[in-house]
Amino acid sequence: MKRTLEYKITDEYSGCKVEYILKRRLRISGSLIRELKKHPDGILLNGGHIRTIDIADTGDVITVNMYDTQSENIKPQDIPLDIMYEDEDILIINKQPGIPTHPSPGHFDYTLANGVMYHYIQNGENHMFRAVNRLDSGTSGVMCIAKNSYAHARLGGDINTHELRRKYLAIAEGRLTGGGTIDEPIARVDFIKRAVRPDGQRAVTHYRAVESFGDYTLVELWLETGRTHQIRVHMSHIGHPLLGDWLYGTEDKALFPRQALHSSYLRLIHPVTGEELEFMPPLAADMEKFKNDLQ
Repeated sequence: MKRTLEYKITDEYSGCKVEYILKRRLRISGSLIRELKKHPDGILLNGGHIRTIDIADTGDVITVNMYDTQSENIKPQDIPLDIMYEDEDILIINKQPGIPTHPSPGHFDYTLANGVMYHYIQNGENHMFRAVNRLDSGTSGVMCIAKNSYAHARLGGDINTHELRRKYLAIAEGRLTGGGTIDEPIARVDFIKRAVRPDGQRAVTHYRAVESFGDYTLVELWLETGRTHQIRVHMSHIGHPLLGDWLYGTEDKALFPRQALHSSYLRLIHPVTGEELEFMPPLAADMEKFKNDLQ
């Protein structure tokens, strides 16, 4: 699958090396530039092959051709996808709870990646599976998938900046009021579990109580950092673990079958068009029902 990008040189970059323009103006990484060089038409200037050390002038056109192949180790499967937006570069999905994002040892089937591969093939497209914001199996809500290496690098670099913003809704145990910031380092305990520990990486979570019902509170959260299980670890640390969190709280599948966490908002700058895009899926049906049953 080929994706072509073009950029017409302005006075600001006249007299600059092509590599400088690729990195500074188009924000193409060094690793992607090396990959582009493997193809005769990977990097062109005015339609002809050039070296990245060559100079470009005002009015010249740089063309970048990226080639992609299907993720051969991911089996396509016909899994329903709730697609919120799609174009040549990104795919936005409202992920349902209970489905892992990636295949893992012993769990190669029925993941979001399997469903996305099937969707690509049905549309006559070949892409690798590239999740920008990965969600745990039990977490629902909006997530972004990049359809080429350029989009993935651009959006991945925007995570935890003002360029890409994420918010979550969670049902926490206990009644909370107001809001606050949890600034506590998170460290790995074992292959799966994390914990607040002085030797961990800095992790910052902001939260505010939205409404309480019974002995639970609907909480809105937004992150400055993106540590594994950050929200789940931080909420457990302050004594309000998420409803249904088997790892950091109390598991009771009869009460609620998963951690009650929903990716409720995603704002990004499109990596190619520069357009600001916002996505706000409704609260997951099981969380909405739990809340309504207690009101």
